[in-house]
Amino acid sequence: MTGAEEILSSLDKAKTQWYHFKTIVIAGMGFFTDAYDLFCISTVTRLLGRLYYYDPLSGKPGVLPPNVSAAVNGVALCGTLVGQLLFGWLGDKLGRKRVYGWTLLLMILTSLASGMSFGHSAKAVMSTLCFFRFWLGVGIGGDYPLSATIMSEYANKKTRGAFIAAVFGMQGMGILGGATCSIVISSMFRSALNSPSFVVNQIASTPPQADFVWRIVLALGAFPAALTFYYRMKMPETARYTALVAKNNKQAALDMGRVLQVDFTGVIDVTTAVNGGPDYGLWSRQFVKQHGAQLLGCASTWFLLDIAFYSQNLFQKDIFSAIGWLPAAKTMSALEEVFRVSRAQALIALVSTVPGYWVTVALVDVIGRWVIQMIGFFFMTLFMFVLTFQYYTLRGTPCVDNPAQYCGGNHTAFLTLYALTFFFANFGPNVTTFIIPAELFPARLRSTCHGISAASGKAGAIVGAFGFLYAAQDQVEGKQDHGYPTGIGLKNSFLLLSVINAAGFFCTFLVPETKGRSLEDLSGENDAEQQRAPYNESYMDKNSIPE
Repeated sequence: MTGAEEILSSLDKAKTQWYHFKTIVIAGMGFFTDAYDLFCISTVTRLLGRLYYYDPLSGKPGVLPPNVSAAVNGVALCGTLVGQLLFGWLGDKLGRKRVYGWTLLLMILTSLASGMSFGHSAKAVMSTLCFFRFWLGVGIGGDYPLSATIMSEYANKKTRGAFIAAVFGMQGMGILGGATCSIVISSMFRSALNSPSFVVNQIASTPPQADFVWRIVLALGAFPAALTFYYRMKMPETARYTALVAKNNKQAALDMGRVLQVDFTGVIDVTTAVNGGPDYGLWSRQFVKQHGAQLLGCASTWFLLDIAFYSQNLFQKDIFSAIGWLPAAKTMSALEEVFRVSRAQALIALVSTVPGYWVTVALVDVIGRWVIQMIGFFFMTLFMFVLTFQYYTLRGTPCVDNPAQYCGGNHTAFLTLYALTFFFANFGPNVTTFIIPAELFPARLRSTCHGISAASGKAGAIVGAFGFLYAAQDQVEGKQDHGYPTGIGLKNSFLLLSVINAAGFFCTFLVPETKGRSLEDLSGENDAEQQRAPYNESYMDKNSIPE
């Protein structure tokens, strides 16, 4: 066994140590920021419409035009796709550590800039906001392949899934944190300004000071990222990259000695480079033969999952309005509307989204990634089918005194089924599609392949965010949101999402189980080493680190 192989073997067998938890926090705070920045915009989009697109002649609160709404909600997703591909590639070419801090710095600067979007007109403000949120998305996108790859390469094989899932689980906390910040800030301004509802006073219902609310909410996304920037810059490069890609065993031994608190340098051979498996490229025939189906499985399942996951977030305001959680916009002030939208989003995150993430953390190394992904897609499909075929029964009929809301039906069951789809998305493919690409591919291509898989997911998110924004509009002319064409309606949207979730279930058969296996076994990097001469008895043979 070569020196590099000993170091990698020791990582697989290492006890869970404080450094593992430190890495989870450092990488996880990036994902907290990612989710905060991506999802907090949905709590303030209605406020943006009231502030910048109010038409006194309409007699209704202002709303973002369809093209502006799509841009504000979706431009960060476009940037995320670019960042996943770019930083995924850079992570393999330059090293994980070398570019890891860049993503966080970009998120910090563009979060602050988003809150300071400038201009003398609505068009100018929205344009600068979209510009900064695109680059915010690029930083967010870079965090996906780098954080997943770093955590997978640091972790031992016994708890690797839980560690990667814990990093991604901070996304749920970020969604909850964004909604909570919007609740707190809107409540503070409501208490200070005491503005009336729109029907009482159209102008006073949206005070000029409300413009600070969305700016503060967006700018606060820089805070959690800034807290961990120093520690991210001080992280050592992963031993797997240093040994298998950079071919520097001595540096790998030094770095992992710091992590595992064991001195490798004097007791192992640090001069013999590990072969690292056949040196084929991403676009080679050998890669396609060995990993092509796996990459297709990772990319397709993530693409299908994100169509459903991100489109469901768009439906929230319509569902909450239908069951009475959100009154008609004209009966609220602008700040009250921010508060109510944020409260509803926080409740869904608290009872379904966040628990789903952490149930996965607890079970992913017990029952496996593949099983959890199949369970998640199966129940997402089932609950969406129930919502489709029991839609009118559960929703009820339009109320006589307020046609915008629905009376009768079973709103509790409707909301429960809707929440369960979020639970099984997160106790299911939303986490496992993040874990598996970080485990399957060779070290020299791991970050790139994860970036490709994640970018496929964000392509699905863009389809969900843009496509279903229009598709979910009412089929009856005059009942759709202002400025939108008629769509297929919520019921048919649920049916379409059921089919998409079912397709994700079947695409999961392309993905293997990775639980309990070393990264080198999964990637095939050990295959070439099986023909190498046995290595002399060494330090790790005598003193292997227990699990």
